[in-house]
Amino acid sequence: MILRKLRVDAPGATALILFSVLLGLNQALVKLVNAGMAPVFQVGLRSACAFLIVVSVALIMRKKLSVFDGTLLPGIFSGMLFSLEFYLLFSALEYTTVSRVSMLFYTQPFWVALGAHFLLPGERLTRTKSAGLILALAGVVMLLVRADDGAGAETIKGDLMCIFAAIAWALIVLVARKSRLADSTPEMQLLYQLSVSGILLLGVAFVSGETFRVMTLSISLIFAFQVIFVVSIGFLIWFWALSTYPAGEMASFGLLTPLFGVFFGWLIFDDVLSFGFLIALAMVCGGIVLNNLPISRPVER
Repeated sequence: MILRKLRVDAPGATALILFSVLLGLNQALVKLVNAGMAPVFQVGLRSACAFLIVVSVALIMRKKLSVFDGTLLPGIFSGMLFSLEFYLLFSALEYTTVSRVSMLFYTQPFWVALGAHFLLPGERLTRTKSAGLILALAGVVMLLVRADDGAGAETIKGDLMCIFAAIAWALIVLVARKSRLADSTPEMQLLYQLSVSGILLLGVAFVSGETFRVMTLSISLIFAFQVIFVVSIGFLIWFWALSTYPAGEMASFGLLTPLFGVFFGWLIFDDVLSFGFLIALAMVCGGIVLNNLPISRPVER
């Protein structure tokens, strides 16, 4: 039995910061592995490898895994969205920088909030969340229209692919909330996504011939690190924290991921961090803060 806690303590904070570092590093690792594997093949192979690890851990921990509980169809649909999300994300890194991807991909909470406003009763946008959404979207527009970091047509193409990847991620969340997937375990939801994307994208890769490029030992090791530490162990850290700490307490750590992503883009690829980019990043991060502020409720007398 997992003991739930009311606040994020030191071990929890350490785990969540580590998870944010892994996610922030992930975009840089994907760009490196793109040199050895086509994006569609990399996503499919990563999903297939991670599926084996996650299903093994789920079976060892005796988690409920079933496709006969009404979750099969929404699970397959979620997996198709997952396939689209990561194909767009990995492909975007062929055209744009890690820093820009790290900022644009993590606009996902705003697309969730916008969709929830119309689809989920009781989750309408408040004034604060609306202000956060407007501020973040203004930052995105500013990034797309300014060219002070040398962004050209190819870069904007990658940026737009990344935004659509974030929207696909948001749709996965909304599908899970509005369907029978809401009653399934997190492990089962992830297994739907990994299995469908593995089968679908590996099939597309082999039919199109987009598989290996120039593989090296270092690229193979980076890919293995992704599968084991980012997808598998990172997933375990996240769901352990989700089952232990309040979601509201965890939300503030979401701000760290795009910051770490920008840092690793600068560190590994020497991404240009222009003044306009930093202002846009500050606007998106400010929007994340506003989006995660707790809702104040009137005190009953």
